[in-house]
Amino acid sequence: MSGIDKLDRQILSILMNNAEIAYTEIAKKIGYVSGGTVHVRMKKMREMGIVQGASLVIDHAKLGYDICAFLGIYLDKSSLYDDVSEQLKKIPEVVEAYYTTGLYNIFAKIYCRDTRHLRDVLHDKIQNIAGIQRTETFISLQESIDRPVDILMDEKE
Repeated sequence: MSGIDKLDRQILSILMNNAEIAYTEIAKKIGYVSGGTVHVRMKKMREMGIVQGASLVIDHAKLGYDICAFLGIYLDKSSLYDDVSEQLKKIPEVVEAYYTTGLYNIFAKIYCRDTRHLRDVLHDKIQNIAGIQRTETFISLQESIDRPVDILMDEKE
């Protein structure tokens, strides 16, 4: 991580585990800096593109989206990736999509209310996109791990 130091990594590590924490609280946790220093460091990391925003963690099931599924998407040609990605962006149920190596050209994550909604999204939206040859669907039964990368790992060894 060129351009950032141990203090920057400490700040990021704290925020990656709790994005709502105040800069003054981060300073207290670190122990040897002020809230102003944390603010300046965060501004620098935003300008560098390391920090690109913040987001809420939502329990989709409590909002009525009981199905989390992953799709392996096969394209007719790899060169269609950009076009297909643009079409996938228009589908609200698609929350993540990755250009991948291996069996699939694209691996996507979607949320649906129930199996009927999942079928409709697959049949009426995703499989109608020009360039998609076929898909494989994997329904998640339970999320076991959801955590940020431990960016202080190297310092612990």
